Amino acid sequence: MRIKSIYRYPVKGLSPEGLRQVMLEPHEVLAYDRRYGLARPDCQFDPDIPQYLPKTQFYMLMREEKLAELRTKFDPEEDRLEIWREGLLLEAGVLHDPEERERLERFISGFLSDTGMVELRIVGGKGHALTNASEKPGSTTYKYVSLMNLATIGALERAMGMTLDPIRFRSNFYIQDMPEWVEFDWVGKLLQIGDARLKVVARTVRCAATMVKPATGERDLNVPVALKKNFGHLDLGVYAEVLEGGEVTEGASVTVIA
Repeated sequence: MRIKSIYRYPVKGLSPEGLRQVMLEPHEVLAYDRRYGLARPDCQFDPDIPQYLPKTQFYMLMREEKLAELRTKFDPEEDRLEIWREGLLLEAGVLHDPEERERLERFISGFLSDTGMVELRIVGGKGHALTNASEKPGSTTYKYVSLMNLATIGALERAMGMTLDPIRFRSNFYIQDMPEWVEFDWVGKLLQIGDARLKVVARTVRCAATMVKPATGERDLNVPVALKKNFGHLDLGVYAEVLEGGEVTEGASVTVIA
């Protein structure tokens, strides 16, 4: 079993970034994964006391599929976000600069609304991750990495009779050369992935965000209904907590160790 590809999502709900390698830290997400989010007016995010918040407090693909039309580039050294569409740079700014962040907020607000501006704030920052998962039993944090078995996606593709872009599932690590659905047997077990050691803590429940085609922003397939109809549940992929940090690269081996 080996890592096929690695992705992070610097702004929750916006486009992924492919990585060749990543250094995992204990009890943390991938560096810069879900560092920022697009907060709704009622979002209770406190930058001084950051904590897990449900995804319904943010603009995201589950409700705002139009976000998939945008492509973003994030420079972690400069804390700079670029927003692209169809090969054109539309807006850019440094997120820790209040004026530049406000300019990005105005652009995204206008993009999401055909009739005017929606109320939106870019929230988040250093040391916090706006993850999709609350703290699971048997773990010490809500900061997980997500693992996806490409063979399991293949099983869903056969059931639906069509090809699915794996990015639809917005996972961090995509794993190849393993039997379909075996990852569900990993819950509670330890994995060695590259130089890092992780504990699988839960299956990943899928929501309406998986209905959105990543390339176009079109809401084209009802993946949760297909999962329930064909397999009797809404789960695809698993969450894992990093217990011992280390480097993970494309092609790194994945081994169940306990």
